[in-house]
Amino acid sequence: MIRVFSHWIHWKTIVRIVLDFFFPVACVVLAVSLSGVGGQGNLEVVVGYAVIFALIMVMLNAWLGLYHRGHTRTLEQTRARAVLSLYLSVPIAYGVFSLLSIADANQKLLLLSGLAALFGTLAHRVYTMHSRAGSMMLHRVLIFGAGPEAKSVGKVLKRSDPDIQIVGFYPSPSDAEISIPDHQILSRETPLSDTAYSLNVDEIIIAVHERRGGILPLRELLDCKLSGVKVLDLASYFERALGQIRLDSLRAGWLIFGEGFRQGWMRTLVKRVFDIVAAVILLILASPVMLTTALLIWLEDGFPIFYRQERVGLNGRLFNVVKFRSMRKDAESDGKPRWATANDDRTTRVGRIIRKVRIDELPQLFSVLSGDMSLVGPRPERPFFVDQLTRDIPFYAVRHSVKPGVTGWAQVSYHYGASVDDSIQKLQYDLYYVKNHTLFLDIVVLFETVGVVLTGKGAQ
Repeated sequence: MIRVFSHWIHWKTIVRIVLDFFFPVACVVLAVSLSGVGGQGNLEVVVGYAVIFALIMVMLNAWLGLYHRGHTRTLEQTRARAVLSLYLSVPIAYGVFSLLSIADANQKLLLLSGLAALFGTLAHRVYTMHSRAGSMMLHRVLIFGAGPEAKSVGKVLKRSDPDIQIVGFYPSPSDAEISIPDHQILSRETPLSDTAYSLNVDEIIIAVHERRGGILPLRELLDCKLSGVKVLDLASYFERALGQIRLDSLRAGWLIFGEGFRQGWMRTLVKRVFDIVAAVILLILASPVMLTTALLIWLEDGFPIFYRQERVGLNGRLFNVVKFRSMRKDAESDGKPRWATANDDRTTRVGRIIRKVRIDELPQLFSVLSGDMSLVGPRPERPFFVDQLTRDIPFYAVRHSVKPGVTGWAQVSYHYGASVDDSIQKLQYDLYYVKNHTLFLDIVVLFETVGVVLTGKGAQ
């Protein structure tokens, strides 16, 4: 993993993006060289257009989720996204290369070379997303512990990272209950450092709940670290690998003494300026869509067009959020707040469409301009649910230390929350954002949001 402006990105993701960017450019340059289009100046112009094409295609592939390492898609679903990317690339490539002032035959050659390169990268991307890494590329992990916490960690690792190979579980003296099959348990008779060396371990994850009274073999863990083996606790591992701070491995001391959770005036100023500029641009670009949506809502179900609701914002302050109305006027006629659910029967026909593509969220840009919200942040919840969730979920109030957002890290990383359990899962992503939020992470979230809209992920 590589840390870029406080946000963790896997090195393989960066390598894939770089390769997908340079391969089409290299193919176009090779085609130009072999065809003799001629002239150093002409070559520089062609390379410039090839770079534009490659950059657009990398962005499109990222929006379609083709760089996500941990995913639950089938091979057929990934192929469908690759085919969609290829279909979209044809008019893009034609539009980019048609602007070149060279012969028609050369334009077609460059077009075909760019598309052939793209087809090759997409085929390779589909293959790599559904194939196991070679033995030389696997990341070998030893889990210290053999109790329920270790079992849970093992399941998460296998599900979230295809490149991880768990070499075994090293029992801790505090493991009152062994939850791991015998064939996966390593012998405690052999010192931990010797076991890690003999198994060629890359990383040790501490997965024990109790750490008092010499439970951890500190000297052996130090020897492992000095020999190049990484040693991580659960909270640090999940933050780095999954972009979340797991509640089941979180302690108040880690929040207090750990890095992050910086709310300095400079970060506040940069975030506010970015919010205002971006919100104004988005409102201008989205104004035709917003006017059309308002007209369709009125034609189907009359007034009101907008839906106002009290939400909890920064430091627990209440404010009114404004959305396009997507439900019937009598959606909560009994006065009892309810979670939105999949295929909610309270949703209108227009409402189902605008919720699917997140158009109903656009009026919240006015809340961004007024300062009640930010473009990126935790989702604002209703006071009724906040009171309930604060009682039931530890550290829930931490998410109110930053402004709520129109979109957020939790929204692009997890499906639509419709229960207390979903709120627990989303809080883990919100805590990661509160701890690590920077302008770079805000841009990443906005970029991912486009992909969520394109694929309909998480809509209700």
